[in-house]
Amino acid sequence: MTTPPTLKRSLTLPMLVLYGLGTTIGAGIYALIGEVAGVAGMQAPISFLLAAVMAGLSAFSFAELASRFPRSAGEAFYTQEAFGIRALALIIGLMVVFAGVVSSAAIVNAFVGYLHEFAAIPREVAIVGIVVVLGAIGAWGIRESVAAAGLVTIVEIAGLCMVVWAGGGELVHLPAAIPAILPDLKWASFAGVMAGAILAFFAFIGFEDMVNVAEETKDPTRILPLAIVITLVVTTLLYMMISTIAVLNVPQDQLASHEAPLVLIYEIGTGRSAHILPIIGIIAVLNGALVQIIMASRVLYGLASQRLLPKTVASINPRTQTPLVATGIVILVILVLALGFGLAALAEATSLITLTIFSVVNAALIRIRVRDGRVRNCTSYPIIVPVLGFLVSFGFLVLGLTN
Repeated sequence: MTTPPTLKRSLTLPMLVLYGLGTTIGAGIYALIGEVAGVAGMQAPISFLLAAVMAGLSAFSFAELASRFPRSAGEAFYTQEAFGIRALALIIGLMVVFAGVVSSAAIVNAFVGYLHEFAAIPREVAIVGIVVVLGAIGAWGIRESVAAAGLVTIVEIAGLCMVVWAGGGELVHLPAAIPAILPDLKWASFAGVMAGAILAFFAFIGFEDMVNVAEETKDPTRILPLAIVITLVVTTLLYMMISTIAVLNVPQDQLASHEAPLVLIYEIGTGRSAHILPIIGIIAVLNGALVQIIMASRVLYGLASQRLLPKTVASINPRTQTPLVATGIVILVILVLALGFGLAALAEATSLITLTIFSVVNAALIRIRVRDGRVRNCTSYPIIVPVLGFLVSFGFLVLGLTN
């Protein structure tokens, strides 16, 4: 009797970190700096730091659960392990998939808008072509597809480094600007920082996708938690550096009103046109879609392997060692959404879905820790971490639903 093919364990720590950075940094930071500065002003760097702390609470919860249960469709598996309710586990898993495919469909539509600046390709043709190419890369092999996403991530980070290089000269004025950057004890100052942090929080979302390639990671019990923490630290340092340079180089009103604030920083710092940065932004858009395709297909595979979906969805191609059926389903759904629906409301709903998932995952860890305690040879953090992670995630969810 032949052994059925399984997912290929080929992801190392550097590849997993690049995957995490690719799904976390994305194209959003290229515009989000201005939005946060418009709310928090000179204190935008503190807003990003506070957002990193808030996101980090859930990141550590995901890291501990990934160390305990290194499985695809991790969020659904954690829910099942904690509460034993198959229907709830399935709902959480499908919510993860839905967030990924809606995000990808919105990203593809955004890319087509950029593409029309260079070539008059019919919208339908462009969408089908882009989605099929990204799907083919995702189906090619986990090592190859993550390597492709990692290469694009390096390009994205290089773009941010260009901005740091262009505006970094103003850092000599940082000591004098510290009193303006640090918030005082007045409510108006604190309220601005908190409002900026709520906006900046969404720039850190993406680390949770890493748990869904657990079955394709070498030594996932050790590597996954470390990769999640490294991703969070590197992302925080980049965002803090970029936001500090932004508020030192550009007046807040210009920073908030400009459609491409990083381009503005580069042009002010160098006196030259920043032709390359918009192109990097376009590439970053595609990278976000590719990472979401990889993630969503692995969640479908994981749900099927947990017998929450038909067994066929869990089938692995013996040559590519990737879940081709699950990948095909994801591609078809993305095509339907990208071609047939207005995605503004769906894209907004993605944030609420993500916060719901964070709330449930933190609650799952609390339940597991109370019931089972700590586990030897697994990453573990104080139980206050998931408690605070739940309060932050659920609080943002309520705030989003009531606005």
